[in-house]
Amino acid sequence: MNTDPVPGYQTHDGHTPQNRPRDNRATARRTAVTICTIADVSAGLLGLWIVLYLLDANQGNAFVEFVRGSANLLSGWARDIFTMDTEGLRVILNYGLPAVLYLLLGHGIAARLNRA
Repeated sequence: MNTDPVPGYQTHDGHTPQNRPRDNRATARRTAVTICTIADVSAGLLGLWIVLYLLDANQGNAFVEFVRGSANLLSGWARDIFTMDTEGLRVILNYGLPAVLYLLLGHGIAARLNRA
């Protein structure tokens, strides 16, 4: 039995009206995965910079410079929120706070999209 309101009717994008909710859910799911991935990569770069700093990585190395530059870009809004005398603790807090916030916000937004 055909449940189309008008047999053969398709929307402008070629879908029947019954397929539209499924397409929206799939789009929401893909968007959620993209947001989670961006949040995870951002937090990963920030966490990696913390580890490289604490392990006293060679600052002249191209990879270390890339990670440091990326971490500085991602944490620019949180730079020097904490001004401790202990340099290691300062780095952990100033780069760790944005990492945690990116994870919480990214996964929270993705969970909300998946529920819709």
